[in-house]
Amino acid sequence: MSSILTVVGLGSGNADRLTVGIMKIIQNASTVYVRTKDHPVMSTLEEWHVTLKSFDEIYESYDSFPEVYDTIANLLIQKASEGEAGTEIVYAVPGHPMVAESTVQLLRERCPEYGITLQILGGESFLDEAFTALGFDPIEGFQLLDASGLNHTLIQPQLHTLIGQVYDHFTASEVKLSLMEVYPDDYIVTVGHALGVEGQEDIVHVPLYELDRVEGFGNLSLVYIPRDDNDQLRQRTFARLHEIVDILRSPQGCPWDREQTHTSLRKNLIEETYEVLETIDEDDPEHMQEELGDLLLQILLHSQMEEENGTFNVYDVIQGINDKLIFRHPHVFGDIIANDAESALNNWEKMKAEEKLRKGINPEKASVLDGIPRDLPALMKAYKIQKKAAKVGFDWDHIDGVFAKIEEELVELREAIDQGQTQEEQVLELGDLLFAVSNAARFIHADPEDALSRTNQKFTQRFHFIEEYLQERGRSITEANLEEMEDIWVLAKSQNVNK
Repeated sequence: MSSILTVVGLGSGNADRLTVGIMKIIQNASTVYVRTKDHPVMSTLEEWHVTLKSFDEIYESYDSFPEVYDTIANLLIQKASEGEAGTEIVYAVPGHPMVAESTVQLLRERCPEYGITLQILGGESFLDEAFTALGFDPIEGFQLLDASGLNHTLIQPQLHTLIGQVYDHFTASEVKLSLMEVYPDDYIVTVGHALGVEGQEDIVHVPLYELDRVEGFGNLSLVYIPRDDNDQLRQRTFARLHEIVDILRSPQGCPWDREQTHTSLRKNLIEETYEVLETIDEDDPEHMQEELGDLLLQILLHSQMEEENGTFNVYDVIQGINDKLIFRHPHVFGDIIANDAESALNNWEKMKAEEKLRKGINPEKASVLDGIPRDLPALMKAYKIQKKAAKVGFDWDHIDGVFAKIEEELVELREAIDQGQTQEEQVLELGDLLFAVSNAARFIHADPEDALSRTNQKFTQRFHFIEEYLQERGRSITEANLEEMEDIWVLAKSQNVNK
């Protein structure tokens, strides 16, 4: 049987707040192990002639706090394992043992494995002093965050927020940057040093941008932001967007939004997608930001309609894509290796096939061409069809075969026109030609949709050049003949207009 390991809390820094029980345990212990002597109560313990053994030197031996805490926990377990049965080893930590104390959490996990009896006696934590000194009631909504692992996604302005472990100016700077993702730069925040410690307590109110300029950060420092129900503080959150769309679709919302259906918004989804593509072509980040927002709204609206039907909501959509991305990237989230884009793509395809099996889809009964969206633009769809067919060997060995097919289809189109065949027959021959040209794009690893888009843009710019050229000379394009326009077109080419 091992020793008993007793963990006690030293409180927020005022020795007068120690409980009678904790005082007795400390005074009766032969040795008290302390995580750090950097705590105001240490002077009182020395007055009581308590023998102290600190782990401060361990902090200097390791590069990270997790390594320090792991080492301290292991040393305490070793002491308890080596001690005589029934003897008590006392370990004292700042504040309350169960509040922001990693070593205690490690002991709770490991002591049962070694048969060590672990006793934890609470004490006043810095939270008790914060509630009093800062004057707020946590029942109104409260969150405690760790400065060392702070992320702006954790911050909820509608809750009172305490950020502990703000040890130094560097940590304060990191906290400031995270808070600036949510709050205005001049938002007033509170810094508390040594709350409850007589002669050391200091409370400072500063605009957020000055947070890391405050003096006195140390082991007993925290940052406080009072709860704020101002919706503007939530404007950067996805939850607020979901809430707004819900309001728009509600009986008290917008009549137009309430009337929309999946079908009525179908064209909007397509239009917004193409507007995003236009910003990509124009390399216009500011416009892209706006258009991506419009596209995201379409996703929210369609998801909201299904939420109203009770089928799914936008958070189900998010979970679905998160699960899919993790599952299809075993080389990132698993132990499979992918050293290049091709092997990563192969992993993606393998996991897609695995997904189908899990859904009960028999790959032997599925068509090679399954999975191509019905309503894709025709040129893009042709490219995808050919790409899938090529994967199973239905393809030319060389691009020369594609060129021969293009020439063949061009001849057939000429014949259909020269022979006066019906328009339907001519259209079919034209489609065959376009389909063959799409195959050429695949052989040179080019997206035919993108290639045609670039040509459209080039033609538009050069045609604008013709219009502007004539306007500068006091003429309209309707007044110019074809020969004149072709000459100006050649001039545009020579000046590399949108080349």
